[in-house]
Formats: sequence, C-alpha cells, structure tokens
Amino acid sequence: MVLHQATSNADASLQPSRSALEEYERDSRPPFVLTMTEIKLLGIAGVGFFLDAYDLFIINPVATMLKYRLYGGESLPTGLEGFLKAGANIGSVIGQFAFGYAADAFGRKAVYGKELMLIIFATIMSITVPTGMKLFIPDNCLIYLTIFRIILGIGVGGDYPMRRLYRSSTFKLDRANIRKRGTLLAYIFSNQGWGSLVGSLATMIVLAAYKHSMDTEGHTSKVDGVWRIIIGISLVPAFGTLYQRLTLPESSRFLASQKPVELDDIEKLKKEQAAAEGSQNSPKLGSELEKDISSSSDEAPEEVVAKKAHIREFITYFSEWRHGKHLVGTCACWFFLDIAFYGINLNQNVVLQQIGFDGGSGSAWERLFKVSTGGIIITALGFVPGYYVSVLTIEKLGRKWIQIQGFLMAALFLGILAGKFYELSSAAFIVCFAFLQFFFNFGANTTTYCYPAEVFPTRFRAFAHGVSAASGKAGAIISALAFNSLTKDIGTPNVLWIFVGCCFAGAGFTLLLPEVRGRDPDAILANELREAKLAERQKAPQ
Repeated sequence: MVLHQATSNADASLQPSRSALEEYERDSRPPFVLTMTEIKLLGIAGVGFFLDAYDLFIINPVATMLKYRLYGGESLPTGLEGFLKAGANIGSVIGQFAFGYAADAFGRKAVYGKELMLIIFATIMSITVPTGMKLFIPDNCLIYLTIFRIILGIGVGGDYPMRRLYRSSTFKLDRANIRKRGTLLAYIFSNQGWGSLVGSLATMIVLAAYKHSMDTEGHTSKVDGVWRIIIGISLVPAFGTLYQRLTLPESSRFLASQKPVELDDIEKLKKEQAAAEGSQNSPKLGSELEKDISSSSDEAPEEVVAKKAHIREFITYFSEWRHGKHLVGTCACWFFLDIAFYGINLNQNVVLQQIGFDGGSGSAWERLFKVSTGGIIITALGFVPGYYVSVLTIEKLGRKWIQIQGFLMAALFLGILAGKFYELSSAAFIVCFAFLQFFFNFGANTTTYCYPAEVFPTRFRAFAHGVSAASGKAGAIISALAFNSLTKDIGTPNVLWIFVGCCFAGAGFTLLLPEVRGRDPDAILANELREAKLAERQKAPQ
C-alpha cells in the first residue's frame, strides 16, 4: 500500500516533465528553430557573450589610439602593452573561480546579475582615465586603465559559469531541451562574434564622426574622446539586461541538487532520462528499491550545503579518474585553444600588416580608420560564419567531432601561415586567415564552452565550468604577455608554429571527453549513487 502511494506520488510529480517532453517530441522543427521563450532567455544570456567579446577585443583599437594620445604616435611600452591586453583575462581567472563556486554554494539567483553590475562599474571607471592631468605620466595612465580592466575581467569571468542559468530557468527547459541543448549553447556563444564585429563597426563610426576635428583640423588629441566613447557604448546593452538578470528565477535543477539524494529521486531521474531519449520502457523497481521507496518521505529542499562540505564533495567527486578525466579534458582543451586563439586575436596588428591594413602610412586618423576597416574584414570573413555553422550542425555532428576537426583544421591553416608567412600574397593571406578563424569558431572555440556546460552534473557544474574557463583564460594571459616578446625574439612564424603545437595538443586531450549529445549528467550521477548505495547495503551485515 505504501509502495503504491509512493509510486503514485512520484508519477504525479513527473507529469509536468512528461507533458513538456511529449510536447517537445511532437515538435518536428529543427533544433535551430527557436520558440519565443527560448529567444527571450537566449537574448538575456547572449548579451553576456556580446559584452565579453566587445570588452575583450575593443582593447586592440583602444591601445592603438592611446599611443597617439599618450606617446605621440610611438609604440606603447612592450611590458605595459602586454599587461593592458592581458588585464581582462587576468581578472577573468579570478571571476570564473569565485563566481563559479558562489553559484554552486549559494544558488544561481543569488549571484546572477552581480557580475554584470561589476562589469558596469569597471567600464565606467575605465573611461575616467585622467590622460589630461600632468600628475599622471603616460605609463601611470596605462596602469590605471589596466587595474580597471582587471576588475572588468572579474565580472566577465563570472559571467561564463553564470550563463548556465538561461536554460535552467524553467523545468521544461531543463529536461525537454536535452536534444537541442548544444544548439542553444552555440546560439549564446555566437554572440561573441557579433560583439567583436560591432566593436570594429562602432570604432569606424565614432572615428568618422571625429574626422573633421582630427584629420581636417589636425587635433589628434581628440582621439581621447573616441576611445572613451567606444568603451562606453558597452554600457547600453549592459543596463538593458541588468533588470532581467536580477529577476530570473532560481534553477529548478539547482534546487533539486540540494536535496539529499534518495533512491526514489534517482529513479525519477532515470525515468526522465529514458523519456528524453525517446524510450518507451520505464526502469523497473527492484525489491531493494521498493523498500527504499516505501520508507522514503517527501522532503522540501534543504538549505544550501556549507562551503567546506561543497569543496569536499567537489574534490571527492573529481578524485575518481572517470570524473577527473573530464575536468582534465575541458581544462586542457580550453587552455591550449586560448593560447592560439587569443594569441592571434589580441595581436591582430601582425595580421593587419600582412594584408595591408596596419595603418602604416597617412595621418593619425587615416591610420586608425584603416586598422578598424581591417578588423571588420577579419571578423566578417571567419568569425561570424563559423559560429553559425556550429549552431546548424552541433546536434548532427556532435561536440567531440566538431572539436577535434576544429583543432586539426586550425593547425593546418596555422601551419600554412607559419610556413609561408612572408611568401603569401595579401589575398592568399586573407583567405587562409579567414579559414583559420572559421575553424576556430566551427570548432573548439564553440565546443570548449559547450562541453563544461553539458558534461558535469548540476551539483558541480558552475564551479567546474569556472575552473575550465579559468584554465582557458590562463592560456590567454600567457599568450597576451608573451606574444610581443616572443615575436621579437624568435619571429612571428615560429610563434605560429607554437600555436600549431597547441592545436594538436587540444585535439589529443579531446579524446578524454565523451560525446555529450543527448547525455544527461544528472541521471548518470544519480545512477552512480544508486549503484554505490546498493553496493554498500549489500556489504552491510544482515
């Protein structure tokens, strides 16, 4: 009688999920066709990646403008230039660890939106650099800006694990969209391409507005207003989505993950996973499981786990190689990717020089405008198209295949650039570089974000995602700090050969990762706990 009642309660609790799944399974639309609810949620979360890319890559034209404002057109000091470009990535490492842990410990709702408030604060402070004050020598101005770029990076880094909230806002999105989960994540990540493109476009528009004063009248110092405006533009979408982020509900999966895992909850997860995979056969209840169901009670979610307990759980879980290899795989792949990706994209002057858009001649305004034009060419040719090919194919080809081929194809085109760096014509160089950018984004740059969001259980996901993303930013920091020095010491082609090696290493570490298409890590964890509990009870004396 008790077993029948418990089973009835479990079935009743599954009705919303089943109806959502049935509705989804009847939907014959391709995964990349979105509902209005998905569009709204993707818009809120996608702004984060838009801002990230805008804020991270806008430093390239800003650094070029600062050399005219602070150093009379001479190059920035090598050490300070690298520090300035690496500043946001240094902060990102801190933010990814801190916000990832906070999200798992205190809940997504308690944390989501705070990272955007930090980005807004740092952006406002960044445009207050006192370049006109005699007390601030040029080097001090760069240090001032770098400090707030680091704070900005903390917010940007915190945004990486927190964007997982977008698809956890409703129970329906948690369960029913397993089959289109990768597409939704790729949609969000594609905003990085738009952020980079809009950054170059905004620079061109603002420079065009200053053409008369800077070019005709010769007031080069007016560039001080240009770089402040293009940095400040990012405040518009930030303020536009702040309220929506602060008012999103708590993730149902996070709430569920805070409950003590009972065997009846495990069975529910198994049933839902079977339904999500289209299975018509529900798992049968064994005699041991029947006893557990009959003795279990419906408990409300407990208080959030204590910090020390969570860290201990995290270490215990990943100390097993079957779980630890996934964390090693996501961290290593992201690390090696960002060495190559940010090494290229934070130092585009090398590429622009080869294609004739380095601004090597003309007035200060003409040089800046030419550099901005080259930035748009690079972004439009490879950046944006690669993201959307990932969106269209990720549920068909799978994450693992896309990541491996992306690494290998990027290695191929980096090898061509390295081997023929001084021999390729401008047109051939543009084509080769466009393919390189395409396979970065139809490849590891997209999937290294998707993997941590899909391979780890909810209980550990935000922190594990933060650790993985922080590893990537560590690679970006190394690349930003070392690229200029290495280029001078060993030459650009040899630096590109290093990037080739990083791509091969990334492809190798991808082999540690499973294919996550249609995979529910919560159901897998629940099944592991079920097996562990049953094994423990069998060993216990009767």
